[in-house]
Amino acid sequence: MYHVTKVSTNQKTGPIPVTTSTRENCPDACPFKGAGCYADSGPLKIHWREVTEGNRGGTWDDLLKAVRSFKRGQLWRHNQAGDLPGDRVRLDAEKLAELTAANRGRMGYTYTHYSPNIPENLAAIRAANAGGFVVNISANGMHEVDELCDLGGAPVVTVLPEDADRSKYPDAPKTYTTEKGRRVVLCPATYRETSCADCGLCAVPLERRPYVIGFPAHGTSKRKASEVARGRALPVVNAA
Repeated sequence: MYHVTKVSTNQKTGPIPVTTSTRENCPDACPFKGAGCYADSGPLKIHWREVTEGNRGGTWDDLLKAVRSFKRGQLWRHNQAGDLPGDRVRLDAEKLAELTAANRGRMGYTYTHYSPNIPENLAAIRAANAGGFVVNISANGMHEVDELCDLGGAPVVTVLPEDADRSKYPDAPKTYTTEKGRRVVLCPATYRETSCADCGLCAVPLERRPYVIGFPAHGTSKRKASEVARGRALPVVNAA
């Protein structure tokens, strides 16, 4: 099942369309699956459960129809919870291509934990990005950023430990640098008064994005997520 919220009331996303996909789409490669996922807390957890159980939302074709109804140039987020269609190991390239086509002329973006080390997955992700639907590959910490960026063809985002959260630790840096010198910038909506509707960094195409976006672990399971993010000591270079 797929649910479309035409105007989100979430303060972090702002009043843009957002979607929620069934939990069944979540890939086995995601280390936060049942162990640190931010969507497994609060009202979003309840909503996600209702969508997964078929009590809310509609079919894949309903989702495509809704996306095509968005006005030209509309910024929208696919999957405030859930992942892209697939069998939990491999992406459904045909469906992703359909979603990319439906998004044409609009500014859709999303994130995926489907492994890009599977050639078919990487090819589908690259095709979506080339077609104007921004699919961000999710890294599980600073230690994975360079490896994923080296694959090419798609932007990368990463989770950061909870002590990178400037809303709680004001002295934490806004910028981190990987071992290969890639800049990781903290999501602005995590520490100042802004939203995805105003920011739009995650929807910027790869060719215009010389940075990786970092999200501090949050939610009731943030300690578990922080453990994943600390796969290696978090390097801080040229902090700002």
